[in-house]
Amino acid sequence: MELANVASKKTVLVVSAVASFLSPFMISSVNISLPSIGREFNAGATLLGWVATTYLLATAASLVPMGKFADIVGRKKIFALGAVLFAASNFSAAASPSLLFLIFFRVIQGVGGAMIVTTSVAILACVFPPGERGRAMGINTASIYLGMSMGPFLGGTLVHRLGWRSVFLAGGIASACVFYLVKRHLQGEWADAEGEEFDAKGSLLYVTSLVFFMYGVSLLPANLGIYFMIAGGALLVAFVKCELSISNPVFEVRLFITNRTFAFSNLAALINYSATAAVAFLLSLYLQYAKGLSPQSAGLVLMVQPAFQALLSPSAGKLSDRIEPGIIASLGMALTALGLFMLSMLELHTSLYFMALSLSCLGVGFALFSSPNMNAIMSSVSREHYGIASGSLATMRLLGQMTSLALATVLFAFTMGQAQIGPGNLHVFVKSVNTAFIISAVLCAIGIYFSYARGKLHQRQ
Repeated sequence: MELANVASKKTVLVVSAVASFLSPFMISSVNISLPSIGREFNAGATLLGWVATTYLLATAASLVPMGKFADIVGRKKIFALGAVLFAASNFSAAASPSLLFLIFFRVIQGVGGAMIVTTSVAILACVFPPGERGRAMGINTASIYLGMSMGPFLGGTLVHRLGWRSVFLAGGIASACVFYLVKRHLQGEWADAEGEEFDAKGSLLYVTSLVFFMYGVSLLPANLGIYFMIAGGALLVAFVKCELSISNPVFEVRLFITNRTFAFSNLAALINYSATAAVAFLLSLYLQYAKGLSPQSAGLVLMVQPAFQALLSPSAGKLSDRIEPGIIASLGMALTALGLFMLSMLELHTSLYFMALSLSCLGVGFALFSSPNMNAIMSSVSREHYGIASGSLATMRLLGQMTSLALATVLFAFTMGQAQIGPGNLHVFVKSVNTAFIISAVLCAIGIYFSYARGKLHQRQ
C-alpha cells in the first residue's frame, strides 16, 4: 500500500528521521562512555574495544539480510520489530551486571539497529516519488549527521551527571518512542517482494564473510587480521557464486554487473567513507596532544564539520531532484578531497581558524556528496530491491568507517610503534597525521571518477 497524501509523507519523514538519528547517536555516545564503563568493570582497552566493535559487526552483517527479509514480509513490520529490539537491548544493557553481558546486548542492539536503518530509507523511497525523493533523503542524512555530532556532547553530559547506564536508558526511551510512532501513526505496509522465498544459505554465507572480514580489519596490523580478511574474502567469493545461481537471492549481485549507477554509487560511498571516517579520530588526537585543548574544546572544534553537513544535506538532496546527482556528488567529492588536502598541511602551530576552514570545506563537500549519492542509489533500482539497496548503502558506510580507522591504526603502528604520544614524538605524530590525510585525499580524488561516471539518472527515468 503506497501512501500518497502529504500528511502521511510528513509522518513517514519524521519517523524515519528520528530512527536515523538513533544509531549514530548511540555509536558516538557509547564511545564517550567507554572510560566510565572500563572503570566500573575494571576492563582493559581490548575488552572495551569489543563494546564498540560488536555493535558495528552485528549491524553490518545484518543490514542486507534484514533488508531483503523486509522486502518479503513487510518493511513496516521489520522496522517496528527493530525498534522493539533496539529498545529492549538498550534497557538490558543499562542493567548489565558484567561487561560480557553488555557486549552480548550490544550484539542484539546492532541487529535491531540494522533493521531500523535498512527499512527506514527503503520506506522513504517508497513514499516519495523521484521528483521529491532527494529532499527527503537529505533530511534523513541530516538526521544521521545530527546524531553523530550530538552523541559526544549529549552522551558526555549524561555520563558526567548520571553515569554511563543513563546513555543506554536514554536510547531505550527514544527507541520506545519510535515504536509508538510507528504503531500509532504509520499507516500501510510495503512488501514489494512478497511471496519470494528467503535465501537462508546466501544470508549465512554473507553474514559469515562480512564478520570475518570486518573482524580481520579490526585486528590490523596483526598477521591474524590478515588471515581473517583472506578467509572473509574467500567466503565472499562463495557467496557471490551462490547468489548468481539462484532466482531469488538475498542480495541481487547482478545489480553490480548490470546497473552502472548502482554499482558506481555504492563504490563512491565506500571510497568516501574510507577517506573521511577517521577525520574525527585523527583531529581529536591532534587537538588534544599537539594543540593542548581539553576534550570539550576539541569537541567544539570538531562540530564544525557535522554542523555544515546537517545544515546543507536537505538542500543538496533537493537539488539532486532537479540536477543530475552525479554532478552534485562529484563536486562534493572534490570539495572533500580539497578539505583533506588542506588538513594534510597541519603543523604544530597551525591556527584553529585554518582547521575550521578545512572542516567547513569537508562539511560542505560531504553534504553535497552524501544526499545526492543516496538519492542516486535508491532511484536506480526497482521497488522490490529498495531494501537491498538501502542495506547495501549502509554496509558501504560501515565498511568504510572501519577501513578508515584501520588505515589510521596501521599507519600509527608503522610510524610510532607502541609508543604513547608525548612531547618527545609530537613531530612524528603530526607527520603521521599528514600522511593519513594525504592518503585520504588521494582516495577521494579517485572517487571523483566513480561518482561522475555513474551515468545520468534523470534521463533514464
